[in-house]
Amino acid sequence: MASAEILQTLGNKYSAEILDATDEPVSAQDLSDELGIPIATCYRRIDELTEHDLLELHDNILSDDRRRIKVYRRNVDELRVDFEDEMTIHIEERSEVTNKLDEAWRTLSDG
Repeated sequence: MASAEILQTLGNKYSAEILDATDEPVSAQDLSDELGIPIATCYRRIDELTEHDLLELHDNILSDDRRRIKVYRRNVDELRVDFEDEMTIHIEERSEVTNKLDEAWRTLSDG
């Protein structure tokens, strides 16, 4: 994962806001509405963040009108940029325990 590419992605308008808002799974439409982001831009940012493994497709949920809706959740808990010797980006991914608890809860709630 190239640090410069990640930094460029994070520098794009709305990327940081999307990451901040996706601690819990949320749809692109809800992100667009909540953050005031045009829906096409929201999808572009989601694609960029997903490409760099900062965001993931968490699930396809069934809406009230029986349509499948993709919901996204960030993969990181912390991200730091260091310029001391050379530019490096330190990424702390979501803990494995958190991911397993989320998966267990989702399995129980689907059943």
